[in-house]
Amino acid sequence: MTTLMTTPMTTHLSVNLNKVALVRNTRHLGIPSVTRAATLCLQAGAQGITVHPRPDERHIRATDVADLSTLMQAWPDREYNIEGNPLQNLMGFVRQFKPHQATFVPDGEGQFTSDHGWNPATDTDKLRPLIAECQALGVRVSLFMDAEPSHMAWAKSVGADRAELYTEPFAAAWGTSAQSAQLERFAKAAQAALDVGLGVNAGHDLNRENLTAFLKQVPLVQEVSIGHALIADALELGYSATISAYLNCIKAAQ
Repeated sequence: MTTLMTTPMTTHLSVNLNKVALVRNTRHLGIPSVTRAATLCLQAGAQGITVHPRPDERHIRATDVADLSTLMQAWPDREYNIEGNPLQNLMGFVRQFKPHQATFVPDGEGQFTSDHGWNPATDTDKLRPLIAECQALGVRVSLFMDAEPSHMAWAKSVGADRAELYTEPFAAAWGTSAQSAQLERFAKAAQAALDVGLGVNAGHDLNRENLTAFLKQVPLVQEVSIGHALIADALELGYSATISAYLNCIKAAQ
């Protein structure tokens, strides 16, 4: 595989807190606290917080989105990213709270987890006015995209600022004979995004084992959003040690 030359940069770590809220929602005691988890992650050096408030509130609730918006005002150098389907409930949160970034994800209402990107053949007219509205509010827009190089020019054409590469296929191939092919696929998609002027984010099933290798091969990733694996690690290691470990994975790639 060809090694792509990249300029030094820091990839930001945004912590997805959905799983903290999922555990909290199993009882009526308010613990674990989503805002406390965010505070501990930010104190440990995470550069951002991500939430995905689904319509059924299976984990993050509307009150969490509001509470975290208030919390993030005390951290002006960190980023608040709200993700979700703009054709469902996301735009109401964007209009009310004006996060730094809105990540558009094409989830169905009952979908178990995000598992595919936007479709250039069908989604242009749906997305273009909503992207423009976000940007008029001062909100950066990232589109959740499959790692298809040919799709990046489309993402730029509908107005997106960034593409978040859906990394589950890479994670599934980790440690198998398909790993290097997946890495090359993602590297080409990221380079295609950069070539048309898109920023590159990445997320889904990244973890302490595969993150460094991913960032070494995929050029100029500006942000990784990590939730499930990071919260699972935090159950064993604590938030501070876990954030340090992920930041070390990012540093090792640079």
